[in-house]
Amino acid sequence: MSPRPASAGSASSAPGAGAAADAGAAGGSASADAPDAELLARLCDLSLVELDALLAASGGGEHAARLLDAHIDDLADALQAARRRTQALRAAVASGPEPLALPLAWIEREPARRERADASAVARERAAALRERADACRALARLDQLCAALLPRLFEAEGRRHGQV
Repeated sequence: MSPRPASAGSASSAPGAGAAADAGAAGGSASADAPDAELLARLCDLSLVELDALLAASGGGEHAARLLDAHIDDLADALQAARRRTQALRAAVASGPEPLALPLAWIEREPARRERADASAVARERAAALRERADACRALARLDQLCAALLPRLFEAEGRRHGQV
């Protein structure tokens, strides 16, 4: 399952739909998207839910209250899953290579050691690590963007549950 494109119907006018469409269209490699595709799709789907329409369709009363509770639980669960994934991505970004550490160490090496080392292999390895870090940063940005659209919806729904709206 993948995030819906911006042309996924009339829901694109819904609040948060722009964030959802932008998150689906954001760059990144296919391998970086694969582990997050299901979570991104869930967050995107939840960002398209209009609370007024959901509750109006429920018929009101006890059924509306149960539906509101289920929606709040779903929002909270999705945001918690996003939080866990965000923590993992932040750890991956923080543990990545320091881009200037290798060139400085390389330059500071004595010439004889520099000549024995395979500079192209080291450069390829470092470049791959930097690309992985960039992929993690893009995935983190997509999650942040979708969560930014969902968090106000959770607070709005909670307010309705407690009669504040």
